[in-house]
Amino acid sequence: MESVDPKYLDPLLGIVFDLDGTLVLSPHPFDKMRREVVRIAELHGVLPGHLSVSSTIAQLTEAAVSEIEHSGQPEGTRFRFEASVNRRLDELEVEGLEGTVVRPGAIELLQALSDKGYRIGLLTRSCQAFAHGALRRTGLAHFIRSSRTRSSPGPIKPDPEALLAVLRDLEVPPSRAVYVGDHRLDADCAHGARVRFYALLTVTPGPLGTETDRFKAAGAAAIARDLPELGRQLGVKIAVAAN
Repeated sequence: MESVDPKYLDPLLGIVFDLDGTLVLSPHPFDKMRREVVRIAELHGVLPGHLSVSSTIAQLTEAAVSEIEHSGQPEGTRFRFEASVNRRLDELEVEGLEGTVVRPGAIELLQALSDKGYRIGLLTRSCQAFAHGALRRTGLAHFIRSSRTRSSPGPIKPDPEALLAVLRDLEVPPSRAVYVGDHRLDADCAHGARVRFYALLTVTPGPLGTETDRFKAAGAAAIARDLPELGRQLGVKIAVAAN
């Protein structure tokens, strides 16, 4: 599968990573999680059939909140819905923590970037319990200088303010930062924050060229097939031991 190198590389100071699929691989039951969002939304007044499980969790949640707010539901229904959804998603994420492993090359890449003085952050839609547990389990925690999760106060990804908050913590201006992720949601977040986006293809990609074309259309400044290639695009060389 074709990769795409950056056409230019301004001096970078900070690199913010997505977590699941990018730095770690976890057995999240995403289909079940989407079904649970729909179920809980309908319990809080969203009409059956208005939400499609083919949407992302972020899209489902946003659509449910919008319908609840505009349907004359009692005050506080939205907040009860969001709290209920977050509790259930947290439970499902944490259940998969034991099966979570590091993505090949992640430790070597973060070590090489740290050695070069890059400030490394994390922005994920996973809950805090899963994110912190996954980082500790995979040996990545000590590389991360600032992180935001779904449990953090304030905006969450894909709201660009979530990414900008991580960069403020790192004391990195957006013009000297890059966000790395494996999903269109990550690209949208970076674009909204006016931060360069480097796309990482999934470990089990779909049809040849599909992901690459999708990320090109999303304006990715670079597209890498794996973490060693991403390292090269960021100016570091890493080697991953064969299994």
